[in-house]
Amino acid sequence: MSEPGTWVLLRGLMREARHWGAFPQAFAEALGLRVVLIDLPGNGERYADTSPGTIEGMADAARDALHRLGLREPWNLLAMSMGAMVAVAWAQRYPHDIERAVLVNTSLRPFSPFYRRLQPRAYAGFARLALGKPSEREIERGILQLTTTTRPEAVIDDWVAWRREHPVSRTNALRQLAAAVRYRAPGQAPLEKLLLLSGAGDALVHPSCSERLAARWNRELIVHPSAGHDLPLDDGEWVIETVRRWAG
Repeated sequence: MSEPGTWVLLRGLMREARHWGAFPQAFAEALGLRVVLIDLPGNGERYADTSPGTIEGMADAARDALHRLGLREPWNLLAMSMGAMVAVAWAQRYPHDIERAVLVNTSLRPFSPFYRRLQPRAYAGFARLALGKPSEREIERGILQLTTTTRPEAVIDDWVAWRREHPVSRTNALRQLAAAVRYRAPGQAPLEKLLLLSGAGDALVHPSCSERLAARWNRELIVHPSAGHDLPLDDGEWVIETVRRWAG
């Protein structure tokens, strides 16, 4: 059975649980609650599995993973980017599963146009990574530059090691990307207790995506004044304190 207040953390596109870094332990200690990390199929420890072709399929896979661990609903979710899409689909499909959710720097159809969901200034960076022949270190440094404003170079060695240990296949990368592009969120918030967090310095997803979502769903949005897309990496302490105050 789940412990009261258990938090489940979900990462985004082609990233694994270890990319949370030291954040989960600090989060658990600050809130005094259990934190559970899971990898979506195709990523991390499940890199050899086939990624579901839909966000709804990813939600089902995450739910099944918790059940296999012997954990039972309800849970709390903290999810970023594509992981936040999974959280929304999860709450919509299984409304009694989720007590509360925090969505970090997400973008959802039909609320924002494509050029806001992926900012044009990020196109050049992706093109260099996709069309060139970058080394693993160059790929991870490029991701760091696109997703953070503090750019902590110390993480790159770990990121390269994890890429080698759990390589995401091109097929799975494309399946995850296609699922994210196709996903269409509900017109109304799927959950009463829902908080949106965004970084004003996000170079990947325009902060207006969270603004529009908060307005349409009538849910609270709190904006970090400078953090980028990977808000927990740029300022994990801010995320923890913000969620702690909100969750009570």
